[in-house]
Amino acid sequence: MRALEQIRQWPVRNAAAGVVVRGKGVVDTEGDIAKVFPLASVTKPLVAYAVLVAIEEGAIELEQPAGPPGSTVRHLLAHTSGLAFATDEVLSEPGLRRIYSSAGFEVLADFVAAQTGIPFDSYLHEAVFEPLGMASSVLAGSAGHGARSSVADLLRFASELLEPTIVSAELVSEAVTVQFPGRNGVLPGYGSQRPNDWGLGFEIRDHKTPHWTGGANSPRTYGHFGQSGTFLWIDPEVGMACPALADENFGDWARAAWPPLSDAVIAEFA
Repeated sequence: MRALEQIRQWPVRNAAAGVVVRGKGVVDTEGDIAKVFPLASVTKPLVAYAVLVAIEEGAIELEQPAGPPGSTVRHLLAHTSGLAFATDEVLSEPGLRRIYSSAGFEVLADFVAAQTGIPFDSYLHEAVFEPLGMASSVLAGSAGHGARSSVADLLRFASELLEPTIVSAELVSEAVTVQFPGRNGVLPGYGSQRPNDWGLGFEIRDHKTPHWTGGANSPRTYGHFGQSGTFLWIDPEVGMACPALADENFGDWARAAWPPLSDAVIAEFA
């Protein structure tokens, strides 16, 4: 059985998935890869990539103050600004704790909009979606969780991460390297992680357990999952990436189904 055929057994109404391999392009898909799904927090890597474009363009800087007092763009991207999950409440001094914050990405989007003079949804479209040909992707709401996209578009985004074209390879490498190492925190859906490693908008697998990726995924694997039943991982060690989108909210079914899919994908295509 092909690895991606596993999604046919998922307890969801609709699901789609794909695999892209560095140097080979898309090697397999399953389901309706043109169907548009709400991404939930898989929005964050897309937003982060637009922020990286803004950094490369010189519109903003990583060390530029943004968010709570003492916080910078880097802190906001790395979930160390001290902001709470969904409000502007400050729970910690910047840099001390890994507090996963959707509100922090909303602050980031507003900051980029203020610095560029372009509404952030338009900036994301012009900086990321348009050049990558992500025609079905849109930010319709919060920069923390309000995007919609398709597997076809996320395969284009994953290809960009494997072989960057609109952001320098150096900046992408920094974005997928642990920022503020050793910070503990909660990985939503999986509990306390010590440490809870993140890059600049991308969660980094390292040696977290339990985790939503597979046991075959390397510690350098990075990406994100969303509460709407969505995930995207990129594993630079094996040179491949896998997005999967579904229309059933994250829960026990996903905890059980996602790691075996990832392991089977790596076994088939590595």
